[in-house]
Amino acid sequence: MNSVKKTTCRVLVVSLLALSFQTARAGLIGADQAAAPATPAAERAMVLGALDRSEVASQLQAMGVDQNTARTRINAMNDQEVHAMAQDMQTAPAGASAWGWVAVVVVAALVWYYAFRK
Repeated sequence: MNSVKKTTCRVLVVSLLALSFQTARAGLIGADQAAAPATPAAERAMVLGALDRSEVASQLQAMGVDQNTARTRINAMNDQEVHAMAQDMQTAPAGASAWGWVAVVVVAALVWYYAFRK
C-alpha cells in the first residue's frame, strides 16, 4: 500500500512539472486592434447618427446651429475630415467636466481628514 502511494505521488509530481512547461501565451490587445477598421461610410453614419441624440440636438440649438445645416456640412466633408471627427468622438472623455475631478479631490480630502484626525 505504501508503494502505491509513493508511485501515485511521483506520477503526480512528474505530471505537474510536465504541465508547467506547456504554458499558453496570452496578451492584451487594444480596442483599436480588436475592432475592424471602419469604412468611411460607417464613420460618416456614426457622425450623422450623433446628430439624432437629444443632447447633441439641444446643444446645436443652443449654439444657433440648425440640425439640417449640420447634416449638410457633415455630408460635404471629405473622408479624412469625417475620420478625424469620428476619432475625436470615440476618444473624447464622457462627460468631460472639471467638476468631476473637483468632487474626487473633495471626497479624498474628507476621507483623509476623518481617517487621520486625532
